Amino acid sequence: MDWNRVEGNWKQVKGKIKEQWGKLTDDDLDVIDGKRDQLEGKIQERYGYAKDQTKKDIDDWYGRQTW
Repeated sequence: MDWNRVEGNWKQVKGKIKEQWGKLTDDDLDVIDGKRDQLEGKIQERYGYAKDQTKKDIDDWYGRQTW
């Protein structure tokens, strides 16, 4: 997975992230700033997911994106 694509287009990707994980706030997304590890941590914090589940959910979401 090439996460650099997400980091490089973070301003455009934030909307798609918010559609998928609506409990994340704009402030959360500003702090995350495209960093996958921080995205994983915030999703775990907001949704109470386990680390493995969060990684799988992000991978699934990323795979569905049409870049």
